[in-house]
Amino acid sequence: MDRRAFLATMTGSLLAAPLAAEGQQMASRPRIGWLGTSSPSDPRAARYLSAFQQGLRELGYVEGQNIAIEFRWAEGKYDRLAGLAAELVRLTVNVLMAGTQAAIQAAKHATETIPIVMVASDPVAAGFVVSLARPGGNITGVSMMSAEVIGKQLEMLKEVVPRVSRVALLGNPTNPGNAQWVRDAQDAARALSVRLQPLEARDPSEIDNAFTEMTREQAGAVVILNDTMLSDNRIRIADHAVRRRLPTVFGLSEYAEVGGLLTYEADRADRWRRAATFVDKILKGAKPGDLPVEQPTKFELIINLKTAKALGLTIPPSLLQRADQVIE
Repeated sequence: MDRRAFLATMTGSLLAAPLAAEGQQMASRPRIGWLGTSSPSDPRAARYLSAFQQGLRELGYVEGQNIAIEFRWAEGKYDRLAGLAAELVRLTVNVLMAGTQAAIQAAKHATETIPIVMVASDPVAAGFVVSLARPGGNITGVSMMSAEVIGKQLEMLKEVVPRVSRVALLGNPTNPGNAQWVRDAQDAARALSVRLQPLEARDPSEIDNAFTEMTREQAGAVVILNDTMLSDNRIRIADHAVRRRLPTVFGLSEYAEVGGLLTYEADRADRWRRAATFVDKILKGAKPGDLPVEQPTKFELIINLKTAKALGLTIPPSLLQRADQVIE
């Protein structure tokens, strides 16, 4: 080899070395598969993702440096989740993240080996884990205590409207978590001597029909179950409730911002931050089936006094004192 060829070979090797090192670093970087039910433009999804990323940063993980996240979004179409979960499994991600009943169910069907970290409502009732203390299998994470939350929501409605005897319950039957939430609500309603009127809405037009039915059956208040489609139509729902003078409680804080009367939920941002600790433990070798499912410790109550005034209601001082936020 002459001198010119030797120098060309050496230069190429020196240039290739950093690229090869970078490639090896990227290949060894842990990857998280994010299975989202809604879309990245959804403010709620963006807030939860931000909380999760914050939790990762607090544990020393910087996206793009020592960890990567593969995103798949269903855009509110539940039937897309199975295919998206399968895509993430084919990418052989190290951990799957799922935060709705539908997404967790799709992830569970897609793999029995890749660890799944969930942010779920009632993982035992849904069949995702054997027990909170010993999940078993490949799923663990943070629960929401849906039965307790729905019970509290009904109690608050009774505080605001003590004489209410009939409460409508609006959910989306295509949401895999809907059936369990309805059962939880029925149990809570019986304990409070309230008659529940379950109603369904699969699309926006059925929301209108459901409110017409509530009025016909003389419901005195409404509970709205958590669902992407319903949340996307929260302005329509809040407007219906005020126009028909129906006190309403929701499980997502976004409803209060558009005129919902009461919102009460387990602090979701806190639960997503906590979910990052499960990812950290799994990446360090822990088995998901050995990691107890955490239950929420922070809850958030928001009261919209403008809506209360429009409905001609007086919020009891005891309830106002418990509120985390009051919209005036």
